[in-house]
Parts: sequence; structure tokens; C-alpha cells
Amino acid sequence: MNRREFLTAGSIAGITGMSLSAATAMGGESKQEYLEFRQYRLHVGPKKNLLGNFLRKVGIPAMNRIGIRSVGVFNAMYGPNNPTLYVLLVHKSLDTVMNSASMLMEDKEYRQAGADFVNAPLSEPTFVRMESSLMLAFKDMPKLEVPENKTRIFELRTYESHSIKASKKKIEMFNEGGEIAIFRKTGLQPVFFGETLIGPLMPNLTYMLAFENMADRDKKWKVFGGHPDWKKLRSDPAYKDTVSNITDIILRPASYSQI
Repeated sequence: MNRREFLTAGSIAGITGMSLSAATAMGGESKQEYLEFRQYRLHVGPKKNLLGNFLRKVGIPAMNRIGIRSVGVFNAMYGPNNPTLYVLLVHKSLDTVMNSASMLMEDKEYRQAGADFVNAPLSEPTFVRMESSLMLAFKDMPKLEVPENKTRIFELRTYESHSIKASKKKIEMFNEGGEIAIFRKTGLQPVFFGETLIGPLMPNLTYMLAFENMADRDKKWKVFGGHPDWKKLRSDPAYKDTVSNITDIILRPASYSQI
């Protein structure tokens, strides 16, 4: 690991409460993947699809070439009204998180095929702004799981906590407490669980579930809510008051999404 990677790992450790040794390990490939979730604020009108067209034709193939696998692209079905494109990138190590921009700019095909995007002038930007969060996959679900069924919707849930301790306890509830196992037992299909290392509204965790449609979603959540294992777990005083706010968005994948 070079000095820049070490300093970045140290910064992440300080922000999240992660041990420096664990954060330093992020410089190389890990059993737990790193999930970068981007929100691109789009233009309204005829320029709304500029970013999506670029990702479909140029951006996603180029990201796959530098080692970023399973690029997910989504639009909100239910959630914020502002035009936003949601993009999920799966990283095997911190290297592509830190260096993806320069790696892409070194890709000749990316520069040439995406020239209109790469060289967009100040007067004609292809999107308004982009926000990004970096997450570490949970140890009990260390890798993203791509659903096989292509006709689907996704539910993205973010759990905010009032303190780092409370957030860690909620993560423990999913892992050692067995909440992820109860999800699977009751038919809920996880795509990922991630602890936010850098991003807004921290401390928080985010996870994604896949469903066939809204009726399927409502049915499976009802089964989960009535399951005795979940009722027992949620009554455990060790996990009381660990979540202060929940944000819930229903997403539909773009036709070219790899998730």
C-alpha cells in the first residue's frame, strides 16, 4: 500500500470508528466488497438522458474493464421527485474507489467513444451534480448478490442512528443477531448490506432488496413482520433505540443495468 492509500485508510478509520488495521486492509482486495452509491442530479427536458446514454454505451463497459463489476443503474419509482439517476458501483478494493477517474481517463476507448461527455463544456454539462457514499459490505453478506430474475423492482432502505455505538449495534443485529438470516428465511431477497464509511447522514447503514413487483414486496414484508424469529429479535433490549430515521426508496433498474 502506498502513502496515499494509507492516509486515506487512516481517515476512514477516524470517521467510522473502524480499526486502522481493518481500514488499511481496504487497500488490497478483501472478502468484503466496497459499494459506492452515486446520486446524479439530472437536467430536466431534452438533456435528461445524456448521462444514461453515456453510461449505457461507454461508461459501464469502461468501468468493467478497470475492475468495477456489476454496475447498477436505477430510476426512482417511489421516492424523491427531483430527476435523479442512482448508480451503484461494486469495488473489490479501495484502489478503484480512489483511482477510477484517472484509470478511466487513461482508457483510450473511453476518451474517444465518450468524447462528448468527457469534454463537455461549461455551457453544456451532461448532469447537474453528483453525490457519492462509500460503504463496506457486512461481514455476513460480504458480496453483492445479483438477482437472477430480470423483471423486478428494488427497495433501498437507509437506517440512520443517533450515535456510532447505536449504528454498530444495529449492524450487529443484522449479523450476529441473525436478521439477515430471517430475511432469507421469510423470502426477502437481499442484494447488499453496507455500512456507510463516507457520505451524508452518518452514522448509517443501507441495504437493498429485490422483488418481482409491489404486490410481491408487500406480501413478503408481511411474512417477515409476523415471523416469530423476528418478533423475538426485535424485542431484545440489546437492540433497542438503535435507529433514529429510515429512508425508503423504490427503484426500477434501467434496461442496461447490470443489477
